[in-house]
Amino acid sequence: MVTTIKLKEQTKKELDTFREHKNETYDEIVRKILYIAKNVRKNPQVSEKTIKEIEEARKRIREGNFYTEEEVREILGL
Repeated sequence: MVTTIKLKEQTKKELDTFREHKNETYDEIVRKILYIAKNVRKNPQVSEKTIKEIEEARKRIREGNFYTEEEVREILGL
């Protein structure tokens, strides 16, 4: 089932900051946030580490510091 929700413009802008790639859907973003929120409740210390790692990974992606799938296949000889 698909549904529509209304968001304030500021909420939408804040959701956009969680995008890891331009084609990522809002459903994917919200599900990612829900996953993080659930894990924070279960294990706050591990969650802090995970959130920090996610932020660091996003920074590397923004800076273009990552391998493409093709590059990884070439490195691994696949």
